[in-house]
Amino acid sequence: MSFVKGLRCRECGEIYHVAPIHVCELCFGPLEVVYDYEKIKKVISKEAISSRKKSMWRYKELLPIDGEPVVGIDSGFTPLVKSNKLAKALGVKELYIKNDTVNHPTFSFKDRVVSVAVSKAKEFGFNTVACASTGNLANSVAASAAACGMNSYIFIPYNLEQAKVLNTQIYGANVVGIKGNYDEVNRLSSEIAGKYGWAFVNINIRPYYAEGSKTLGLEVAEQLGWRVPKNIVVPMASGSLLTKVYKGFKELYELGMVPDLDVKLYGAQATGCSPISMAVKEHQELFKPVIPKTIAKSLAIGNPADGFYAIEAINKTGGWSEDVSDDEVIEGIKLLAETEGIFAETAGGVTVGVAKKLIEQDRIPKDESIVLLITGNGLKTQEVLFDKVEPLKIIPAKLDAFDELVKGKEKTK
Repeated sequence: MSFVKGLRCRECGEIYHVAPIHVCELCFGPLEVVYDYEKIKKVISKEAISSRKKSMWRYKELLPIDGEPVVGIDSGFTPLVKSNKLAKALGVKELYIKNDTVNHPTFSFKDRVVSVAVSKAKEFGFNTVACASTGNLANSVAASAAACGMNSYIFIPYNLEQAKVLNTQIYGANVVGIKGNYDEVNRLSSEIAGKYGWAFVNINIRPYYAEGSKTLGLEVAEQLGWRVPKNIVVPMASGSLLTKVYKGFKELYELGMVPDLDVKLYGAQATGCSPISMAVKEHQELFKPVIPKTIAKSLAIGNPADGFYAIEAINKTGGWSEDVSDDEVIEGIKLLAETEGIFAETAGGVTVGVAKKLIEQDRIPKDESIVLLITGNGLKTQEVLFDKVEPLKIIPAKLDAFDELVKGKEKTK
């Protein structure tokens, strides 16, 4: 049973019936899903949620499909790790990592949004699913389409990380590399969606797709004992993840499941593609599109679709936004791995690097709870680290050779 009332324009408020549409016919504003919270209040409770399977679908009343999901049944409910060593390194009291590097099935938070989008596309009767992607979404759409017997077309910038390309091709998807950045890929995909009538998860299915991101926020609140964190750092590409995490917190508050909304949202971007961050730091309500130039390719969206709403949410909660250089991205990846044993992709390095910078700036208080969203696995972006770690030490298969190696290591301490 779905508790969806319809779609509403985020600009003019016009209401639409549930359909594979994403833009308002009156003002061309983006559409989002609207729920009947009064009905949800009658059936949802902390106890009911806690009794369910540990997946994102334990919050099914707050997700926009009518029946059961056809893919991603085990997606979500990833660990919230109390990160004492990283907290010590950053000089803070209470730090948590929301670890979507282990999400199922393709090791990024995109498995959440795709589970919703593909399930909804099936309900609408589509047999082909497609996307424009910077990598993680491509992996997830290809895997989910294969799992439920749908055709898939994946459009990506031609120069993506090879591991992400391979992790898309292996599922038998039709993968098309485009000579251009993500924004150019997305424009082409919009034209293809209009001509071929496929279910593009981040175009005509986008209102439903985006709802999957809320589950990160819902899980964090539950895993913290049904409270929102004082501070949460979120990586930003389109800006959708940050806005939907906030929507999840607001829904829990409206349903009486958390005591307050005392949370500050902090957006994290790479300096080489930081339109949202720049707007926040310049106290502007609107961002200026940029041409991406960063190793954090999963965040390389120069004209972010939800940028305005991300800026609005950051400002409303009293948060801030920052960006970090490519070198700081690498440092963030290594710091997280060396302190907590979590290998994040470049977006994770952005999140850790920005958190470090915000803590040093005293924008994030050192004595309050902090959550960092780590959204993808480092095995997907290994090439950025090839010359950033110590060379492999090679010795003969002799004990005295190892003794010499250890002795040399002791001298350097």
